[in-house]
Amino acid sequence: MDNNTDLEQIEKSGRIKNIIGKTVTYILLGIWAIIVLFPFYWMILTSFKSYSSYNNEYIPKFYASNPTIQNYLDAFNTVSLGKYLLNTAIFTILTTLVMLIVTVLAAYAFARLQFRGKNFVFVCFLALMMIPNELVIITNFVTITNMDLRNSFAGLILPSIASVFYIYLLKENFEAIPDTLYYAAKVDGTSDFKYLFKVMIPIARPTIVTIVILKVIECWNSYVWPRLITDDSNYFLVSNGIQEIRENGFGRENIPAMMAAVVVISLPLIVLFLIFRRTVMSGVSRGGTKG
Repeated sequence: MDNNTDLEQIEKSGRIKNIIGKTVTYILLGIWAIIVLFPFYWMILTSFKSYSSYNNEYIPKFYASNPTIQNYLDAFNTVSLGKYLLNTAIFTILTTLVMLIVTVLAAYAFARLQFRGKNFVFVCFLALMMIPNELVIITNFVTITNMDLRNSFAGLILPSIASVFYIYLLKENFEAIPDTLYYAAKVDGTSDFKYLFKVMIPIARPTIVTIVILKVIECWNSYVWPRLITDDSNYFLVSNGIQEIRENGFGRENIPAMMAAVVVISLPLIVLFLIFRRTVMSGVSRGGTKG
């Protein structure tokens, strides 16, 4: 009888500790979520405040007393934000497609094909990750300028069609696929390209989707390179548009309109991540494991 009572007390004590542990965890996660999400809340809130009400707030308010969408109209009317969004979409889609082709073929070559100097070439590829981005940008700028590709989509796209990190990530994922599948396919007379598209790409789909999403985010948020390589408004991206808003003057004074433009630019990426967040997490975890 005493043993049963002791077991019940131990189980009760364990349940209490479990409840306390989960409560503390959720409280800490909630606090962290508020800290992380507060800038987004403040950005959206400010975008709905009128210019006068925002400037009259000596003490910032956490609500909009008179919400307005005029800031969004100002963001599109002051600069060609719609045109810049279209240019950014074209740049992002074309860059991602070309990059995906290069990455898949390079990762497959390093993971499955046998050729002289493969390991040395791959080590040289990895060494490129240690070169500062500033040096790469300078080299790319000189190269694109000498090729007379400034103020063109080709000039915007070419420096971004290869990524050592993405090739490495996909190579590790391809190498996790058992060699027996490859040998069995070769016995059946399957070509390397057919094996790649029929077997390896479907298996590595989560990682490939992750790479695509990360590349889309990278292209959409690109700032330094578009500012360097383009001075023709016909090829401006959203990053150029934000800078143009500031240079036109109202970006420094009309902060609500500035926040409205940022909300419009950020919304596609937020929606994209919310839709594919599970695939991204799965792809990253698969890329970091073997076997």
